[in-house]
Amino acid sequence: MTSRPDLTACLETALLCADRAREAVSPHFRVGLTVDDKSDESPVTRADREAETAMRNLITRRHPDQAILGEEFGFSGVKGDWVWVLDPIDGTRAFITGRPSFATLIALFHKGKPVLGIIDQPLTRERWIGVDGAPTRFDSAAMPGTIGTRSCPALEEAELSCTSPDMLIAPYDARFAELKAATRRTSWGGDAYGYGLLALGQIDVIAECTMKPWDWGALVPVVAGAGGVMTDWQGAPLTLESDGTVLACGNKALLQDAVARLRPSP
Repeated sequence: MTSRPDLTACLETALLCADRAREAVSPHFRVGLTVDDKSDESPVTRADREAETAMRNLITRRHPDQAILGEEFGFSGVKGDWVWVLDPIDGTRAFITGRPSFATLIALFHKGKPVLGIIDQPLTRERWIGVDGAPTRFDSAAMPGTIGTRSCPALEEAELSCTSPDMLIAPYDARFAELKAATRRTSWGGDAYGYGLLALGQIDVIAECTMKPWDWGALVPVVAGAGGVMTDWQGAPLTLESDGTVLACGNKALLQDAVARLRPSP
């Protein structure tokens, strides 16, 4: 069991990681990359690997007693209560097709639950910073936005979002269709960037599935600190043991109705 770290120092490390990832990712955007396919057919690029390596080296140097779980290089370090969870480029398909809707995700988990999270868009230089129990911060020199989820009173008025219909394999497709039918409108695309928009009050509900911890870990503190809530499709808190379903609601009052639509039929 590792001792409790100083979250202020951990936040400083996370911010430095986001800076390093920007430096690693930005030079490769829209320049033409060699794209490999992993066993799950998700594209991997040199930018992914360089960014994760830079972040891992920084964390290992500053917090040698804390473990790391990353999309590209898996788990390293000694298992304990504190684990850094990294996704160097969430939305690699957007990245390799030249769309600035991808993001770097940096999370710190304590006993399986995320307590610190950063969503960083390297090109637009937008950064969402979430720490458990504190208001989310949005840093951006050029892009507009104010932290605070939208006060949407009912699903029929809600803007629903999901990264891609392709992730909605059976049985998730039918359950998502129930939620989609109950909302005002559905937009597709965005990956983790969409959760940043939810934290700015631009989107009301996001429902996705087949997600890994590095896909959602950084998002939870950001959404919570903006006034929203994230759970699985059963309404349970997200942990490292969750089933891969993710539901984010800007207005907490929407959660119960959304969960009712997403639960499997008896």
